[in-house]
Order: sequence, then structure tokens, then C-alpha cells
Amino acid sequence: MERFDVKRGLVKQVTADGGLAGLAGKYFENVEDTGGNSFSGSHGIITSIAASYNEQGALLVDVTNEAPNFDDPEAVKAAMDARRRWTRFLDGATGYNSKQRGDKGKEWAKKASKAKSAISSARHLMGMSENLSDEVRAQAESMIEGIEAALAQGDNTGAAGRAKKLTKSLE
Repeated sequence: MERFDVKRGLVKQVTADGGLAGLAGKYFENVEDTGGNSFSGSHGIITSIAASYNEQGALLVDVTNEAPNFDDPEAVKAAMDARRRWTRFLDGATGYNSKQRGDKGKEWAKKASKAKSAISSARHLMGMSENLSDEVRAQAESMIEGIEAALAQGDNTGAAGRAKKLTKSLE
């Protein structure tokens, strides 16, 4: 399963224009609307596509590809066409081009990493420090639970924001 950030406001626009299944129908042969702004389908070497927007407004996709016969020029052409359609679909469904999607993905992963690092640092500091009050420790543990819950829900942005607050509270 892959996750892609979506430009603000694009989910509403796609929904108004026929939903994710409607958008996918422009690029892929076999598309079935599975409700809730999601679809499943296939096209050429892409044997299975399942995509939907989540609560945070990100695009979640599960894709299965089969390798083409590289000795057959027609199969290679068909594979290139399927790949081009896939890229154009992602452009339309996210509002970002390939480079921007990659940058957004790195940024999203970096937020999770920073949140996990803040938890580790806070626990290390609390273990080493003898002059932290029980109230501050309890508050920090509560914040850590909130960060871990946000990470579990895939809300890396929220987790990173809470991690900043945690770090500041222990300074």
C-alpha cells in the first residue's frame, strides 16, 4: 500500500467531478466504483489497482503489476503506455507531479522520524534527569501517548507538532 499527499481542496474537486472512480475511468480500462470515493480496477500490465482517499485527505493505493515480456516490442509499448497512464492518474488524483509526490513522501516520512526521535529523546532525558517533577513526567508521558496514537493513525503531521511541544515542555 502506498500513500500520496493530495493538494488541499483537490479531494472536493475530484468528488464533484465524478469521484476517484470517474477520474480513474479516464486512464484505465476496467474501473469499478467501490463507493466512498474509491475504486478498484486494472489496465494492461497493472493487474490490480485499489485506491481511495483517507480521512486525512491522502490517496492510498494498492497496485499489483506483472512484468512484461521484454523480448516483445508490442508488450514493451503496452507496458510503457500503462505506466504513462498510471503517472497521469496520480498527477490528477494528487495534484502533484512525480517529483513533488516524491518530495512530499520524504517530508511525510521525515515528520514520523522526528516524532519518534522526540519520544526517544524525552524518555532518555526523563531517565537521566533527577530534578524533573512527577507532574512534568506525567505530562510528558501523556504527550508521548498522544504522539504514538497519532503515528499509529498515520497522522505524521500531528505527531510532529505534538513532538515539538513535548521537546519544548522538557527544556
